[in-house]
Amino acid sequence: MNRKLNLVLRLRQDERALALLEFAFALPVLIILIMGGAEIANYTVTRQRVSQLALQIADNASRIGDQSVLRNRPISEKQINDLFIGAGLQAGNLDLVHQGRVFLSGITLNGQGGQWLQWQRCYGSLRATSHYGVQGSGSTGTNFPGIGPASARVLATANGPVVFVEVALAYKPVISARWAPAGVITEIASFAVRDDRDTTGTGVQNNEGVAASSC
Repeated sequence: MNRKLNLVLRLRQDERALALLEFAFALPVLIILIMGGAEIANYTVTRQRVSQLALQIADNASRIGDQSVLRNRPISEKQINDLFIGAGLQAGNLDLVHQGRVFLSGITLNGQGGQWLQWQRCYGSLRATSHYGVQGSGSTGTNFPGIGPASARVLATANGPVVFVEVALAYKPVISARWAPAGVITEIASFAVRDDRDTTGTGVQNNEGVAASSC
C-alpha cells in the first residue's frame, strides 16, 4: 500500500512532461489559427487581384474605339471580344474563363436626358447575374438612377458616356471555404470614356460579323 501511495505522490510531483502536455492541448487551437489566417490572407490577396482586374478592364474599355478625325469613335464587337481575351490572360491562375463572370456595360444619356444602360457584354462561364442592371435599362424616361451601389451611382453626362465593370469570381480556397468570408468575390470599377464615342444605334458596331459576347 505504501509503495502505491509513494508512486501516486511521485506522479503528482513530477513536472517533466508538463510543457509537452500543455502543448498537446494548445496544438489543435494553434493549427486552426494558422490555417484560418492563411485562408483569410489568401482571400484578401485574391480580392485585391479581382479589384485590380476590374479596374484594368474598365480602363481599357474606356480607351477602345476606331481612330477617326471625321466622326466620334465607334467601338465594335471584335474590340470588346479582344478586350475580354486580354482580361482572361491578365487574370492568370484566377481562371476568369471558367471561374468568373465579367459584366461590361456602356452608360449614356437617352433622348430625355435620363441614364441609359445602352449595351452590356459578358465574359466567363460562372453563373452570375449583374447586381446593377441589364442592357436596355433606362432606354426612355428618367427612372433609371444610374449604375452601381446606391451610395455611389455612376452617371453618364452630356460630356460623354461611361463604362462600368462588374467582376464576379468563384473563390478557390487553399484549405477550406469555411474560413473564407464569401464564396464569390465581386468587385466593380468605372471610367469615363476618354474620347468622343459614337453612341448612335446600339452603341456597338459589328462590321466584322463576329459573335457578340452577349449576356
